Amino acid sequence: MIAVPDFNSQLQAQIERDLLAWNDAEERQSTRYRAAHEAAIVLGATFHLEPKHLLAIGDSWFDYPIEGNNPFSGPSDIKVQLKAICNPSPVIYSTAHRGDASTEEMSLPKQERILELLMDKAKWPKGKPDAIIVSAGGNDVAGNNFCIFLDYNDGKASGLNAERYAGVLAIVQSSYLSLFALRDRHAKNVPVYAHCYDFPTPDGVPAPCGNGPWLKPSLDFCNWPVIRGKVIVHDALVQFKTMLDGLAADAKNNFHVVPTQGTLNDSHWANELHPDPAGFRKIAQKFATALQLNQLSVRSARKAVTPPTVKAQKVATAPKAQGRKLKRKTSAAR
Repeated sequence: MIAVPDFNSQLQAQIERDLLAWNDAEERQSTRYRAAHEAAIVLGATFHLEPKHLLAIGDSWFDYPIEGNNPFSGPSDIKVQLKAICNPSPVIYSTAHRGDASTEEMSLPKQERILELLMDKAKWPKGKPDAIIVSAGGNDVAGNNFCIFLDYNDGKASGLNAERYAGVLAIVQSSYLSLFALRDRHAKNVPVYAHCYDFPTPDGVPAPCGNGPWLKPSLDFCNWPVIRGKVIVHDALVQFKTMLDGLAADAKNNFHVVPTQGTLNDSHWANELHPDPAGFRKIAQKFATALQLNQLSVRSARKAVTPPTVKAQKVATAPKAQGRKLKRKTSAAR
């Protein structure tokens, strides 16, 4: 009998490996900071590196493994950009994974993973995170289920079905409330910061490897053209932000909305749902401002987020390019 691979188990195992690798690297960075701090105390010196320690919970905006639509590049998401544009670089422990809806982010396995990080007091110099950052809600709506929230365009409908869309927003809201309850039990008084995405164009552009598109297929199915579809998506995101603002208005939630809507223009999008590296950097700058992190100058930040592999590739190819130019000149002389 041929064994059938359990792809779900393999996927979960890969998620575990990805998160373990990221969090191990963050723990090493935190250890370096602590060693420098202890040395400064012993020497009576001023300690200049007091990084914030954050917990990231979220989807692909916190776990985007490529740059733009280049499948052979490195990650370019918000947490990667935050680490590059801030000085000192924050320590960001993470449970984020691309593709997660808010209900998955707050499912039992993920809450257990969050709790495991929170209960490991050695990870937090102050015994708990300085803040929790969240990217949640996009995957609850986008994808093949987007058509659930659309009325069919019969010439009379306006686009979003108000009742059905209110239902999914209530589910996302419940996920946030569940997070606040978990935080209150195990990391009381730690503030939560979440963003509200930005306004994409549902033009059918996918990510590599068969991922997406997430919006246009449902709009096509329900007979909505792209121009009207962009208005529908804009309306959905405005309502999403209104829901988040309602949570932030309740002081007991200790919740803050990072104002990201209107940050990007059409040139900042790699595909229907994800910004390019420059776009992710702009969103990260909004987080850095909200979290009161010290940001590098724009020029320094751009250098910091250029992947080492890209720099090495440029250096490696430069002599070859010069050699080709020299050959062309020699041939012309002949």
